[in-house]
Amino acid sequence: MSHILGAASIFALTLAATPAQAFIAYVSNEKSNTVSVIDTDSWTVTKTVKVGQRPRGIEFTRDGKFVMVAVGDDDTIQVIDAKTQGVVDTLPSGPDPELFTQDAAGKTLYVANENDNTVTVIDLEKRARLGDIQVGVEPEGMTISPDGKTLINTSETTNMAHFIDTSSRQIVANVLVDPRPRFAEFKHDASELWVSSEIGGTVSIVDPVKHEVIGKVVFEIPGLRKEAIQPVGIGMTKDDKTAFVALGPANRVAVVDTATRKVTKYLLVGQRVWHMAFTPDEKYLLTTNGVSNDVSVIDVAAQKVIKTIQVGELPWGITIAP
Repeated sequence: MSHILGAASIFALTLAATPAQAFIAYVSNEKSNTVSVIDTDSWTVTKTVKVGQRPRGIEFTRDGKFVMVAVGDDDTIQVIDAKTQGVVDTLPSGPDPELFTQDAAGKTLYVANENDNTVTVIDLEKRARLGDIQVGVEPEGMTISPDGKTLINTSETTNMAHFIDTSSRQIVANVLVDPRPRFAEFKHDASELWVSSEIGGTVSIVDPVKHEVIGKVVFEIPGLRKEAIQPVGIGMTKDDKTAFVALGPANRVAVVDTATRKVTKYLLVGQRVWHMAFTPDEKYLLTTNGVSNDVSVIDVAAQKVIKTIQVGELPWGITIAP
């Protein structure tokens, strides 16, 4: 596996030489068991990659050479070669892997396994399973602190954000948040951790040092019942001033001023918006819309939807080449 997940490749150099907007996005389609490849220059699907059963979490390796996708019903993580756009390898995980994150060096992968309440630790170079961390019930959200010292896992049924020391692989704190936490995102300056709660209908803002909730973002959309507003994916701009929150069946993305923690705008996207990813230049934000089977393209500066791209059935996760 070391030759697969090693140093930066010719492919990564090719990406760097292409025009600024020509990034490549990969979208996992949960029902059709495929990954759609999108060219962000033409905003078209250029290839559909057949993968295992129920693909959800998806992320590029740090060097941009490979795309990892969690195929939950196959209990494994498949590896797609970004150059050939075909599956070339698998990584060991626990039962029903969902979301995962990796350290800054791209050497260690942390995987939330929904069915056995664990986080699996994987050595990416050796393709070896290093161990498991016991967490709450139905773990899903995964992120790592900017300094790499703290791993965060959210457990949907326990309603907690677990703070895990990456060196000892021990839980050092459990923070209670609102019901069914789905996703966690650090500010780039590490001052705050944002955790979305799908059933609670909020985003909890956690102090990562004191391990306590210090604020909440609430959402109100005229004409929509409160239970239809279900926050899931979160995207934070690099300057940490603006957060975008996917609101599930509300079919909207909320634009949040992080200083005031207030919603400044709601953007109408596709049906059941789930996860999102910025292009590396942060000009665009792409969202996966599970029920309408498409991807919405948001112009970040203008804060408006400019394009819709049809993909596979039940698009879930998205990742864009670094």
